[in-house]
Amino acid sequence: MGYLKTKTKRIVVSKKQKKNKKFEIDKSATHPSLPKVPKKKKNKKVYFGLDVQDAIIRYNALDSDKNQSERNKIYSEEIHYAFDKLCENIINTFKFEYFDDVYVDVKHATVVFLVMNIHKYDHTKGSKAFSYFSVVAKNYLIMHNNANYKKYKTHHDISILDDNYNSFRDEKKTYITEFVDEMVEYFEKNITRIFNNKKDIAVAYAIMELIQDKENIENFNKKALYILIREMTNVNTSSITKVTNVMKKHYKKLLVKFDKNGTIDDNNLNKFF
Repeated sequence: MGYLKTKTKRIVVSKKQKKNKKFEIDKSATHPSLPKVPKKKKNKKVYFGLDVQDAIIRYNALDSDKNQSERNKIYSEEIHYAFDKLCENIINTFKFEYFDDVYVDVKHATVVFLVMNIHKYDHTKGSKAFSYFSVVAKNYLIMHNNANYKKYKTHHDISILDDNYNSFRDEKKTYITEFVDEMVEYFEKNITRIFNNKKDIAVAYAIMELIQDKENIENFNKKALYILIREMTNVNTSSITKVTNVMKKHYKKLLVKFDKNGTIDDNNLNKFF
């Protein structure tokens, strides 16, 4: 084994090559400025070429009743692989995201759809079979993908609405609980300042007691509540109505205050009235 020296590279020369007078050095190896001779690429076999198109034409030309066995042979030997590969490439290229089925089932369903519509291909219109069935497969997948997306979106939107409703309901419940607690505290501190009459004060305390015990009250009907207050205070209905009307005025003012500030400031009663 010997070496041939050049300005740019050292090229290994075998003994056999030394003896061979016809040995020539590739000029592109010694002179980088010269373009290298491109290697010939091997021609890849097209999986869906004119041979498949001819097979589809022959398949469609045969009578489905009289020549079904021959049609089956043509499909299995000459068409099936092309359809299967076509569907595989389209699914992998476009990445359809809204199919619940696994990849193999989606591909199989698409191939079946192509077979069901193979009779619609008409080569006399000038379209190539590859282009025609590519469009058919894509349209089928897009149609089902969009339908699945609508189902997903509807279900997703309903779930969001449920979550939003539950969140709103919990926030409202918390809001009411906090307001009622502060309102009760406010009235208990200020009842004797709001009312001077002993009966009125007794009615107001009775109302506060019912509010605090609301979890155990089965009937919130106005008439039923009036009966409970009468039994607790031994006063007539008109006296109860008079006290409740005064407390309603405070209630409305307190609610506005709580809604605005998130709390009730009861340091100065004169601010309300």
